[in-house]
Amino acid sequence: MALNEGDVAPAFTLMRDGGGMVSLADYKGQKLVLYAYPKDDTPGCTQEAIAFNGLRAAFAAAGTAILGISPDPVKSHDKFKAKHKLDFALAADEAQQALQDYGIWVEKSMYGRTYMGVERTTFLINADGKIARIWRKVKVAGHAEEVLAAAQGL
Repeated sequence: MALNEGDVAPAFTLMRDGGGMVSLADYKGQKLVLYAYPKDDTPGCTQEAIAFNGLRAAFAAAGTAILGISPDPVKSHDKFKAKHKLDFALAADEAQQALQDYGIWVEKSMYGRTYMGVERTTFLINADGKIARIWRKVKVAGHAEEVLAAAQGL
């Protein structure tokens, strides 16, 4: 089931880079950019992560945390984060439960083959835990800046 703006963001607790845990409750009382991406260290995902990372001071000034989520394992997140010097958490949803709860684990197709995967989506969650904005089927160029503008206006 697809989520809509104004819905309560589904709770989750997942393994994160560095071997710890991360949950939606960790961000209670602040805004959160939850961005879902298909795979660590692929061109679009790398560009998106670097763009969010480059704006993290501006997001912090807007009282907004950043959390990336993908089905990749923690070990992959650790390498990706170190390689690109990312300074925000990456959640590992290997069972795809949170991705399903957010309605973004979907059937995709490429070269005539269908498979299940992440639909690149960003959720801006307000300090009360409700979804303020949703960007579906994200095009990476300029996206982080657009999300920052929305966070600053929230």
